[in-house]
Parts: sequence; structure tokens; C-alpha cells
Amino acid sequence: MPPPDDWTTPGPEHLKALTHPVRVRMLGMLRIDGPATATTLARRLGLNSGATSYHLRQLATHGFIEDDEEHLRIGRERWWRATSGATRTPGPDVDPGTTDAYLQAVVTVLGDQVQQAVRERPLLPEVWRDASDVGDWVVRITPAKATAVREQIAALLQDIEEDDDESAEQFVFQHYGFPLPGRLTSGQEHA
Repeated sequence: MPPPDDWTTPGPEHLKALTHPVRVRMLGMLRIDGPATATTLARRLGLNSGATSYHLRQLATHGFIEDDEEHLRIGRERWWRATSGATRTPGPDVDPGTTDAYLQAVVTVLGDQVQQAVRERPLLPEVWRDASDVGDWVVRITPAKATAVREQIAALLQDIEEDDDESAEQFVFQHYGFPLPGRLTSGQEHA
């Protein structure tokens, strides 16, 4: 997890660039795996390099990625790198529709990641299968307590120190927090 000073909080116009799942996926790859070319990303994503180049240019226009000066440009191949380690959801100054579209793109990417992890689970060594988990907890709490718990989880994850051990691998902790769907929007609101 990158330190908070390596996070970006995009403004309204910039956030629109992240309302497409392919761009969210590409940005995540550049953050996790490091610099890459459009051709490399196209191959990994199963896209053509033209579409990949278009999405990369959109990310660059909005400041999420930039040319990677450490890699020499050979011919037309351009290396890209992420400009920050994470994206924070913007505050109330952003149109809720844009924020929701961004969150939809993020959830699409994270959901795909969970599904792939479950498909690959039988192939994992037993120690990694035992370390993995998927579950949910439904509790009745106030919005203030929900915010406090979410902040505690984020702080706990932020404080994890990475292991240098050769058996260490990148391990994903995804967390979601939301009112049980259908309750607050179906006329069953609680005071």
C-alpha cells in the first residue's frame, strides 16, 4: 500500500478519465507491475494496441500516467508509468454521477480480480489457499460507526510492512463497506 503522500485525489474533469474499467485496469497494472508499453498492456489485456494507446493517452492527459524517462524510446514504442500509487475517491465537489461511474469501473475491475483469484485457487500452494479468504459480515451500525470502522480498516492496511522473504507474494486485501442493498432505497428507511 503506498503511503498517503503517494495518493492522488482527482478533480471532477480528471475523474471522468477513470470511469472506464479498461483505464482503471491499466492504471492498476502500471502501479503494481511498473512501467509498460501499449503493446505489453494490450497483450496482457487482450486488446489491440490502438485501443490501448487511446486509453493510455486519456490517462496521460488527465495526469494519472506519464512517460517513463528511465526506459529508452525505441521507434514508436513509448513506456508509461503511473504518477501516483493510489487514487482516493474525491469529495462532494465532484458530480455524484461521475463519482458513481468511477466506482462502477473500480468495482468491475475488483470483481473480475476476485473471480480470477477464485478460478486460480485450486492451483495455489496449500499455504496460500489457507491464507486466502472471501467472506462478509453484516452488522447493524450508525453511519458514524461505519465511517470509523472503515477508517480503522484503512489504517490497519496502511500499516502493513512488506516482507522481504523470498516466499512473499503480492497479496490483495479488498474491502467494501455499504448499507445492505435494497434497504435504504426501498422505502424501508430507518431513522
